[in-house]
Amino acid sequence: MLDKYRNKFDFILEPIAKRIDIEPNILTYISLLFAFFSSLSTYFSYEYRYLLILSSLFILINGFLDAMDGKIARIKGKESKKGDFIDHAIDRFSDAFIIGGIIASQWVDKIIGISAFASVMLVSYLGTQAQAIGYKRIYSGILGRADRITILFFALLIQFFLPNKIYGFYFLNFIMLYFIVTGIITILQRYIRVIKYFNKP
Repeated sequence: MLDKYRNKFDFILEPIAKRIDIEPNILTYISLLFAFFSSLSTYFSYEYRYLLILSSLFILINGFLDAMDGKIARIKGKESKKGDFIDHAIDRFSDAFIIGGIIASQWVDKIIGISAFASVMLVSYLGTQAQAIGYKRIYSGILGRADRITILFFALLIQFFLPNKIYGFYFLNFIMLYFIVTGIITILQRYIRVIKYFNKP
């Protein structure tokens, strides 16, 4: 849902992008590094709760770099199919690290976590598969990547300040449940959109 507002922040991102003298693909790989850091810090955050704040920061940096690499590529005329592939592939690896770290931690029930992981990955799969069959890359739906990054940034902070269980579950469990429900809705939204594309005369 937030992905459609990306261009609204161009007035902030473009001046920064013009000042960054780093290859877009290198920036993409650096974003993956922060996703990995987030995964590690979240995994150990049950014993060292302050790591939730670090995880939240790492996720924010990952999202920022993910937004910047494309801006830099466009501004400096370095857009390419290779760069597009690297960008989307690294986004999926980043999602796996970030959500995987949360699932592996003791904050989340494993069945709920794995279900959320599957839902998120299927959302992303439909987005890229649409492009692969000749349509366009789909970012629409209520659970795009920008939504996930934003939600997880705040969710980890809230978990830090609310460390106790609510109705038998930690707060991050409710976020994973939200990802399951909204993920299924987004999957249907994207699936129907592509089917309509094929059904056009």
